[in-house]
Amino acid sequence: MKSLITGGTGFVGIYLARYLQMLGHEVAVTKMPGEQIFISGVSVYDLNILEKEEVSRLFTKIQPDYIFHLAAQSSVDISWKNPGLTIDVNIKGSTNVLDAFRALENKPKLLLPGSGEEYGCVQSTELPVGEEHVLKPGNIYAVTKVCQNMIGSIYAKAYGLDIVMTRAFNHVGPNQAPFFVLADFCRQTAEIEAGKREPVIRAGNLDVKRDFTDVRDVVCAYVMLAEKGQAGETYNIGSGQARSIREILQTVINKSTAKIQVKVDEKKLRPIDMTEMRADIQKIQKVTGWKPKICLEQSIQDTLDYWRREYLQE
Repeated sequence: MKSLITGGTGFVGIYLARYLQMLGHEVAVTKMPGEQIFISGVSVYDLNILEKEEVSRLFTKIQPDYIFHLAAQSSVDISWKNPGLTIDVNIKGSTNVLDAFRALENKPKLLLPGSGEEYGCVQSTELPVGEEHVLKPGNIYAVTKVCQNMIGSIYAKAYGLDIVMTRAFNHVGPNQAPFFVLADFCRQTAEIEAGKREPVIRAGNLDVKRDFTDVRDVVCAYVMLAEKGQAGETYNIGSGQARSIREILQTVINKSTAKIQVKVDEKKLRPIDMTEMRADIQKIQKVTGWKPKICLEQSIQDTLDYWRREYLQE
């Protein structure tokens, strides 16, 4: 079995490549020119998904059985600062991938990952939110993912393509970039413990609640959906539970060896922020039997230990 991952240098891509290898797949990943990645036994190709012909040539060369389209601009904060880039990568780039996929003669299966951010502001009485809920995206990133999902659905129905879409809620784990909340808290804590900054963690809105899933569970869900998901359908991926950012931060602090204060940083506040989000995961469970196995406390510990190792190496 041959699998291709676009965006293989990303947080999820590296975990997915290793997991597919473990399952016995022949794995190829793409990266942007200038990026660095090395995973033993994995083929690596330079690819800019905004260049349509490049995408088509590479897909034709590899002839994969599965394509996991992970290349994206995936930060909500960055989408506020650079909406044009987010729109280009997540909509134009994904359309280029879909067109190249459609042209393949061997007709593989494509997983098109989206985000729980697509649901937007959901009332507490509407939680947990299911796949059929009305989409009301509240930020630029979410809008682009809604658009990607709609285009993927149209391609699946209009051209008879085997495309499965997801809405993954917040995923966390070691090696995540520090502009995501848990990684940011763990990085700041590791810096404090290493004596590289004052004993103060700067945070945004601590009162919102989110649905967190370990990245190692997320990639397992991706593969199970690639194998068993129904073409043209969208599946939530999450824990089904909501935890407050305040609780996450307190857990990190409790695991620290330092005495740490917390200060709200207005620069970390978003223009629009949902109060609570929690996924209904019955659909994916019914189709695949998937359920998360790694508890949030373990994800926090592993992420904090990752950042501690990073600062010990300096």
